[in-house]
Amino acid sequence: MEEKKGIEERLSKLPGRISFYYYNLVTGESMEYNSDEKMMAASVIKLYIMADAFDRIEGGRLDPNQMITVKKETYVPSCGAVAYMHEGLQVTVMDLITLMIIFSDNTATNILIDLLGIEEINEGIRRLGFKSAWLRRKMYDLEKSRQGIQNQITAGETGRFFRRLYEGTLVSRPASERMLEILKNQQLNGKIPFYLQALLEEPAVAHKTGEDTGITHDVGIVYGKEPFVVCFCGNETDTPRFERIMAETALELYQRDIESKENNTYQKITGKGNRLKGHENCKD
Repeated sequence: MEEKKGIEERLSKLPGRISFYYYNLVTGESMEYNSDEKMMAASVIKLYIMADAFDRIEGGRLDPNQMITVKKETYVPSCGAVAYMHEGLQVTVMDLITLMIIFSDNTATNILIDLLGIEEINEGIRRLGFKSAWLRRKMYDLEKSRQGIQNQITAGETGRFFRRLYEGTLVSRPASERMLEILKNQQLNGKIPFYLQALLEEPAVAHKTGEDTGITHDVGIVYGKEPFVVCFCGNETDTPRFERIMAETALELYQRDIESKENNTYQKITGKGNRLKGHENCKD
């Protein structure tokens, strides 16, 4: 990959702990940078909760249509919509999964964690073949966070998570397709899709973000002419600077596979007067 040296150079200049994973789903071309380093997960751990929930649904151990009544004591701040709705709101398990992913809803996530159980979710993650991802606390558990108890992921394993989704081998093909459908409806689009969403032929992006103080991630699939997995993970870093690099690099990788007449799109859409959407910032 011609861009490999340039990508590694810009990542190496960032402060903190940075990891990166790229995989072309057509050619098998790949690139990794510290991809096996264990990272504080922030909201990317929600991917693995979703996968465990779908595995239970597939096995008949969880009813996606089960109604859950949201109680005020479950509300937690920051990302999401549920905590801003009326007390007593009734939602299905599938509603909670969808809200957890597309709005990174922390209240919905914590309700699911209570329903599924932390130990049981981790057992499910292992059963699905993932060794590095760990759920150790609920979202916005400030006391455990202060104690250093953090959820964990790696860019490389999360990249393989998306490869299996694309191949239809994560839980099952119907489950993989449904999870990808949810991920394509992501509403937090200030990182990987930031420049891509301004293209005339905007590609679909199935992805999940994560952020907290000094933490920023975005991981997913960009559906270019040659779809590719790309995972950016950063801890203890300059988050605005890294997020700009995520957006630039995702566009750069996408543009490798489009017609030469579109090769100047980057300069067109990043100039004055572009129509880019704003960046939404949410903490776990």
